[in-house]
Amino acid sequence: MLNRKWRNVALLTFCEVLAMTLWFSGSAIIPGLRQEMVLSDSQAAAMASAVSFGFVAGTLLSAFFTLVDRVRPQTLFMFAALTAAAANLATLAIDPAGPWMPVLRFIVGACMAGVYPVGMVLVSSWTEKDRGFLVGLLVAALTLGSGAPHLIDLFGGLDWRFTIIASSSMAAVAGLLCQLFEPGRPFAKAAAFKPGQMLQALTDPALRLANFGYFGHMVELYAVWAWIGLFLASSLAIYPGGEHAPELAKLLAFTMIGSGAVGSIAGGFLADRIGRTRLTIGAMAVSGVCCILAGFAFGMPTYVLVILCVVWGISIIADSAQFSASVIELSPPTYVGTMVTTQTCIGFVLTIATIHAVPFLVDWLGWSGAFVPLAAGPFLGVLAMAKLRAMPDSVKLAHGRR
Repeated sequence: MLNRKWRNVALLTFCEVLAMTLWFSGSAIIPGLRQEMVLSDSQAAAMASAVSFGFVAGTLLSAFFTLVDRVRPQTLFMFAALTAAAANLATLAIDPAGPWMPVLRFIVGACMAGVYPVGMVLVSSWTEKDRGFLVGLLVAALTLGSGAPHLIDLFGGLDWRFTIIASSSMAAVAGLLCQLFEPGRPFAKAAAFKPGQMLQALTDPALRLANFGYFGHMVELYAVWAWIGLFLASSLAIYPGGEHAPELAKLLAFTMIGSGAVGSIAGGFLADRIGRTRLTIGAMAVSGVCCILAGFAFGMPTYVLVILCVVWGISIIADSAQFSASVIELSPPTYVGTMVTTQTCIGFVLTIATIHAVPFLVDWLGWSGAFVPLAAGPFLGVLAMAKLRAMPDSVKLAHGRR
């Protein structure tokens, strides 16, 4: 039984890595696109935020129509991955600087609602007392897949078409391979989506604090992931001279995002043992400090950027899965689906705002100060989780470990 469990978990994790390469394929190709055409910061931001818009819309539609209850999860995953791959590949047939690019990126994001959340449903069929670890493992797959386009783009040089073709192919393979996944137990029927119950996510004291922690985390996460490549390229153009800045920036961007896979797995493992509030507080404190230190690291020697990327990459995502696990444990059993949907949707709406804010911060403060305001998110998240830890309801977390 153990071998069967880990064989299926490994298969699902591999599929998530392949499929999630589509999320940041648009951001990864921006330097290559700028070699061929004029692409403004607002157009680049639209490419990045359109995925978040699409994900919010896709998550709401999936929850409203209870698609996971109506459609076999493996089939839903396959349909979403293949559709997203087709939309991503279609960018080769349009003007990347034109109005259709955000539309296609929106479709990719909407389809991701059938990949990442459905992956959580699939892996939950194997969870016992290791929920934090297995959810962290899925977030690690998301993280590694999100960073992969920067590595793919490195192998393709500045030919952005290579990245599009490779990521689309990988997502298509993921959709097909997911059909081989075997659940550990029958899927529990989720409660129907009830929009009116969404208010409970903000009126229930414990849920509100868990969600505020997540919102603070999301203020920072996707804005940093979306713009870290350009931050690094701009920094490396100053030091050590800029000759290999584009290639090195891609490698470091992958290192930064990809190292989060280690953080997610370690975070899940630790949260099951030391508690979810303690883990999330520590991770957000470190990532918030990294937001500030990024300004000092800008233009510094490469080894400084490497250290920053690894520490920031691990800490910025180590807590992510534990916010979802916290909401699941704090929610009334009949409304878990609604509560998780509310958390996800509000969180990704915030990412849209911060992704678009970064270019304005760059114009105002330069790259040396652009990420500093984002530190407010994780620091406020620390306060929220500290308050949650002091509440009696926190004993529901991680089997009493809070």
